[in-house]
Amino acid sequence: MTERLVIIGSGPAGLTAAIYAARAGLQPLMIEGSMAGGQLMLTTDVENYPGFPDGVMGPEMMQLFRRQAERFETRFITADVTRVDLSERPFGIWVGDDEHRAEAVIISTGATARWLEVPGEAPLVGHGVSACATCDGFFFREREIVVVGGGDSAMEEALFLTRFASRVTVIHRRDEFRASKIMAQRVMEHPKIDVRWDTVVEEVLGDGTVSGVLLRNVKTDAVEEFPTEGVFVAIGHDPNTSLFKGLLALNEKGYLETFENTATSIPGVFGAGDVVDFTYRQAVTAAGSGCRAAIDAERWLENQE
Repeated sequence: MTERLVIIGSGPAGLTAAIYAARAGLQPLMIEGSMAGGQLMLTTDVENYPGFPDGVMGPEMMQLFRRQAERFETRFITADVTRVDLSERPFGIWVGDDEHRAEAVIISTGATARWLEVPGEAPLVGHGVSACATCDGFFFREREIVVVGGGDSAMEEALFLTRFASRVTVIHRRDEFRASKIMAQRVMEHPKIDVRWDTVVEEVLGDGTVSGVLLRNVKTDAVEEFPTEGVFVAIGHDPNTSLFKGLLALNEKGYLETFENTATSIPGVFGAGDVVDFTYRQAVTAAGSGCRAAIDAERWLENQE
């Protein structure tokens, strides 16, 4: 059987695309991945998504998205896509040995934040450890926090967090930033920001919530405990596009290139969410692009028929 539409990925972009596509009668099949729900599954409180005036837990919001897509008869496979063939239509999509064919495909596989991968970090993600200042900065009013990184994204996170935190300490492994000169200058001149050069985080400390970090100076090997209530990791994101390398046009950062709204370099294949967007990376912008991709796919299929 050939599906009219297969959606790969199940964060806010994929699930919104499923809701719109299902309501348009496309009967989409979503291959949601073994870790369904996207990055919001690692987020505790979401307070900036419209319609939730009291906030909502990230996993709960994703469950609500999924229930709405199910209501309109989206079908789900909770497993990872292992291979795709986009050389001809209907496109081939494999989950292990199971082959699926599709007249159109929406790719919403998202991006993955790079983490420090040090002891104590993983258990405290969502409990003081974050990779998104825009998402979580509000929860750190009048607290002392650290930002780890030295590129433009780290500078942006640090400057944004000064709106809430009483003190921001930027921790960077080198003796100069990789960021653009103007961004680095803004950080170094800001009265609420300190910089710790030549320093790495060896461990995140805390029982239930972050209480500090263990720092090591890379030149002297001196180790110290540094008290903090929040750790913002700003060392970049990696788009989940390994399946599509050599098949679809990617930009220099590895994100899907889109042309004319959400269309990719192959007609009938569309991109949505953080796999395309390396600028905003918000649930609400991902959902909006999922809506666009579903409408684009519906219109494209209509023109083919």
